[in-house]
Amino acid sequence: MADTYSQIYIHIVFAVKGRDNLIWKRWKEEVHKYIKGIITNEGQKLIEINSMPDHVHILIGLKPTVVLSNLVRDIKANSSKFINDQKWIAGKFEWQQGFGAFSCSHSQLTKVISYIKNQEEHHKTKTFREEYIEFLEAYNIDFKNEFIFDNV
Repeated sequence: MADTYSQIYIHIVFAVKGRDNLIWKRWKEEVHKYIKGIITNEGQKLIEINSMPDHVHILIGLKPTVVLSNLVRDIKANSSKFINDQKWIAGKFEWQQGFGAFSCSHSQLTKVISYIKNQEEHHKTKTFREEYIEFLEAYNIDFKNEFIFDNV
């Protein structure tokens, strides 16, 4: 076979360290643009991004030549540096260690995009912790409650 053809969609979720409410509305669009730049510069496709004050959701089209954990590491490291360089918050901004990554099929893209776009509405009735546990359970991922988030 002369070429590699793939269609890999990944919904990535990660939190602000301590799940602090630090992603403020007045600068979240700049953070989203910056994260899009990181993803694009690494040759990947951003499909959708949205964040709440304490976490972010990113839907990407992932090429099989990229290691997902390296991509997320780069997104988190570079966006943290960007936020800190802007001095938008007192103290140091950090993302929590770890992340969730959930695959989705092409037929589910519209549903996942809508879910990400409507985070504000969704979180009127559900906490991030509840949301994250639902993802883990829906994907049959074994987890221990005490290790889902860093202890704060």
